[in-house]
Amino acid sequence: MTAPPHPFRIPAFRAYWAARFSMTIAQNAMIIVIGWQTYTIARLTMSPREAAAQLGLIGLLQFLPLFFLTPITGWVADRFDRRWIARGTVSLQIICAAALTLFTFWDAMALPLLFSVAVVLGVGRAFGGPAFGALAPNIVPREVLPTAIALSSISWQVGTIIGPALGGVVYAVAPYAAYALATALFLVGLGCMMLIGPVPRPVITGKAHPLRQIVDGLAYVGQNKLVLGAITLDLFAVFLAGTSALLPVYAHDILKVGPQGLALLASAPAVGASAVAIAFSFRPIKTDVGVKMLGAVLVYGIATIIFGVSTLLWLSIAALAVAGAADMFSVYIRSSLIQLYTPDDKRGRVGAVSQLTISASNELGEAESGFLAAAMGPIGAVIVGGSGAIVVTLLWAYLFPSIRNARSFEPPTSPEAKAMEPA
Repeated sequence: MTAPPHPFRIPAFRAYWAARFSMTIAQNAMIIVIGWQTYTIARLTMSPREAAAQLGLIGLLQFLPLFFLTPITGWVADRFDRRWIARGTVSLQIICAAALTLFTFWDAMALPLLFSVAVVLGVGRAFGGPAFGALAPNIVPREVLPTAIALSSISWQVGTIIGPALGGVVYAVAPYAAYALATALFLVGLGCMMLIGPVPRPVITGKAHPLRQIVDGLAYVGQNKLVLGAITLDLFAVFLAGTSALLPVYAHDILKVGPQGLALLASAPAVGASAVAIAFSFRPIKTDVGVKMLGAVLVYGIATIIFGVSTLLWLSIAALAVAGAADMFSVYIRSSLIQLYTPDDKRGRVGAVSQLTISASNELGEAESGFLAAAMGPIGAVIVGGSGAIVVTLLWAYLFPSIRNARSFEPPTSPEAKAMEPA
């Protein structure tokens, strides 16, 4: 029996990977520049606290389209050609980046424009996320899908590291140039997406009304306990134990390391995550995946607690790197389980729910961290958050036995899984 090819030997996956990499850099470069412009413009007429609130509004405006459109975007990804959905959302981001380039060049930037672009980017993200996520299983054989997911995670993690730094450096040279660079990178992403040829189309069986199909897709998440448990485990663990919002507080008041130290703290999780993703691209996990995912979330909570009590920069960086590595470990397993345990005709709708929970855990988790830190101090907030992630993991191991019983990425009813069973 011939072994399946490595994902990078598949031309369509190479184009998909390159598109995702260039787009991630562009998105993260834009995010940091939009935040900087929002704050500096707001500070012309507002107090520091009022200006900081505008940053929160930018995040909220990007999250709300995702929240309201999730049922529709998942159905669209399951009903139409996922390549063209992805191409359309990239084109939307090109228009946004080009508009920001021109208005910055003309020195005509204003808060209403930045807020409007944030909404449009949120809409594009809402439609693009499920389509991009569900497209990968249509490009590579299911046997190498976990490896493909690891490689995709590398592109996302490395882009997350490079994007903000590149955007900040280029903005310092010429503000409009940062948006122009994002525009060019989005164009590269669109060009790569155009190289992907026809792929298998999802087939929604029956002739149910679109609203019925939407409800059926969302109901599948509740019915498949492994998918439900994997999605909600990430939601609550990251919501409770996320530390990114409090990094400036630690850098300024606890570790006293200034902006240079803040940069090291901010990049540490991505470095740890990238290392794990690279390792998995060469040596993917194949056995006892459910238990390993639960163990990774436990490590994530413990590393968060260590960061919370640390007063040494090197220990804090190490703890954040371990937390990032553990998070990548669980993300890799969770993403593979969700993709492989979900029928292709429902992957878009399930992916939309997963995207919503990830966004909620990140954006709303930052708000939770801030409010908790205001009530009990930053150290207490981080310790409580890390402890909460540990409690949630133990509770989920009890409530969702299908997670701890997941031996491989193959569903128990699949021929591949049956072939792996001992005689």
